Amino acid sequence: MMYLRRFFTQELCPATQSDLLSCLQQAPQQLFTSGFAGAPGLESLSWLHNLAPCFPLRGEQIQVIHEPQHFYQTLMQRIGQAKKRIVLASLYLGNGQLENSFVQTLRHSLKAESTLRLNVLLDFNRGTRGAANSKTMLLPLVREFGEQVQFSLYHTPDLRGMTKRLAPPRWNELLGLQHMKVYLFDDALIISGANLSNDYFTNRQDRYILIEDKPLADFYAQFIERVQEFSLAVSADATEGLHRNWRILPYEGTKEQFIKLAKERITNFVQDAYTQQLKLRAEQSTQADTWVFPLLEMGQIGIHHDSVITKKLLSNCIAGSRLKLATGYFNLTQEYMDTITHKCLAQCSILMAHPNANGFQGAKGPAGGIPAAYTLIAKSFYENLVRRKQNHRVNFFEYEKPGWTYHAKGLWYYLPDARLPNLTLIGSSNFGERSVNRDLETQVCLVTANKNLSQRLQDEADRLYDMSTTAEREIVQRSVPRWVQAVVRIFRNFF
Repeated sequence: MMYLRRFFTQELCPATQSDLLSCLQQAPQQLFTSGFAGAPGLESLSWLHNLAPCFPLRGEQIQVIHEPQHFYQTLMQRIGQAKKRIVLASLYLGNGQLENSFVQTLRHSLKAESTLRLNVLLDFNRGTRGAANSKTMLLPLVREFGEQVQFSLYHTPDLRGMTKRLAPPRWNELLGLQHMKVYLFDDALIISGANLSNDYFTNRQDRYILIEDKPLADFYAQFIERVQEFSLAVSADATEGLHRNWRILPYEGTKEQFIKLAKERITNFVQDAYTQQLKLRAEQSTQADTWVFPLLEMGQIGIHHDSVITKKLLSNCIAGSRLKLATGYFNLTQEYMDTITHKCLAQCSILMAHPNANGFQGAKGPAGGIPAAYTLIAKSFYENLVRRKQNHRVNFFEYEKPGWTYHAKGLWYYLPDARLPNLTLIGSSNFGERSVNRDLETQVCLVTANKNLSQRLQDEADRLYDMSTTAEREIVQRSVPRWVQAVVRIFRNFF
């Protein structure tokens, strides 16, 4: 277990990561060796079993959701059906008509089921921005239902002192956010990259997978509860204070002590979950054709789990394989780009938002230059691929749909000669600098031998790529304002 613990808590710096990956590849004994039981052909992915808890299940337990409207309808339906628990983790909750109906549905369910418990985790800065905000939307539920509702706001430990006092709204969000998107209803879980607001319910394209599995739902419910412990608890009087199990405010006292204790909370929880799953795996795996691995990333508190596994996945792509990678905001870390360039053997297709489909297009102030900044980073990456004679292996696509914005992210991996994907990553990570170093993120790695599920994942990818066009020429030729070029060099780690 100490091997897993060292892996899970290492800081992600170039030297450490290199040593870490070498350690993983040369480990004298593996923690789990039977791999994907009954699924020949997936042996090259068996290393996943040693690095994260694994939840074996059947492909029919998974539903792929395609459209924002269906996402919203599913949320509303599941809230109405919930009997035991509802867990919502998101960046924020909007305050429009659809969001108000969302809150009223929560209210009706809480009133109808006195044993129903609601846990909500949002970001503090984003959730309290403006006079009407996420907090004002949910406060009536806290006041009406008391112990049935636990409402928490994660506050980054990096925002403190003079910076906390002087940084204005929006700008204070640059230092770090609660960015996970987990929506749980009894024993069903939706993993997504979508927030809870009007655009994400109507015309902002994302990805959404519904998984019905009690052990996995238990894992995420308990995990969110751990994060709530070191987040701020919202009381009926509208104040934010410490959780009953916590003693250190994230913005006061010793930052290092807060980080140390928060990291221990998460690391101990995942280690216990891993141990428990090892005991159950042998009997569960005999019936499984699909395996789900939860991946966590909390760079603010020194946990780099998702990013190390993602890099290992990229570097382990074998000759003849294919990889599709999507991100709403193209700002891949330098390590991801270097890995794709020098160590990845797969044929890669990268999908991103066209500037017209970027949510920041037309924004006031410096935010309006963000689409151009992503173009600049993509252009730099493409030109490096050309210099390294790897551009034949990596293609760029841009999503554009009139009246829509694009926010989908994730990865689809195809083993050699496979027509359908064998693996997908889905969740909140954009594979960028913020995702690795500043925000709280989670995604799941889903490996399947179920042909029907693979076909549904292929249909999902096709729907996204069908709304895109090849973009290498446009990326190179598109003009980028000089002020954006200057800002990107300095502030790339903040967006």
